[in-house]
Amino acid sequence: MFNLSSLKTALVAVLLLASNQASASGVRVHITEWMYSGNGGEYIEFTNLSGAGVDFTGWSFDDDSRLAGVFDLSGFGIVAHNESVIITEDTADNFREDWRLASTVKVLGGVTNNLGRNDEINLFNKNGNLIDRLAYGDQSFPGSIRTQRISGNPGSIAALGLNDPTLWALSSIGDLFNSYSSEIGDIGNPGQFAVSAVPVPAAVWFFGTALVGLASIKRRRA
Repeated sequence: MFNLSSLKTALVAVLLLASNQASASGVRVHITEWMYSGNGGEYIEFTNLSGAGVDFTGWSFDDDSRLAGVFDLSGFGIVAHNESVIITEDTADNFREDWRLASTVKVLGGVTNNLGRNDEINLFNKNGNLIDRLAYGDQSFPGSIRTQRISGNPGSIAALGLNDPTLWALSSIGDLFNSYSSEIGDIGNPGQFAVSAVPVPAAVWFFGTALVGLASIKRRRA
């Protein structure tokens, strides 16, 4: 029998498959969290949702100048399916200490093309092709979040890859993403993104629930 947990898993799988089919490269690596300003170093989290490992050799990050190759991500090496990796302006050691991260979480420090209050996050592959972009800013996009000392997370699975900051929400201690306070008072959940924690859009949820209900009726009539 279908339960709510299996229904959500199925709906997430459908949404991710649709996104895969829409992607020219077939590689699904997304921006899954960011904080442009904190008591510690700003940071960005990328998560591989491709279903297989992705080699980050030659990949890069840039802000609103949109130039491939500015900050090299080759140091991440092979990023496994569902693995989250972090870049920060702080040193990797300081960042791990502040957030009490295990040594297995991959962190690249020393980002110099720093984020501003209204800026962009651009992820490029080794060929310089754009993999994901998020233009954000509470001033440029009224009503969207300001990630100052509190990180931003996707408000639903539909937010991933859509480049719409209004679909993102601020983290809070004990939320679905297991957010917590760092040693120096920032709130976030770097390095532990779980797609199962991301809410499914209501319209998709109701549609899926209706399909399951219809299937149940048909089984009873059979």
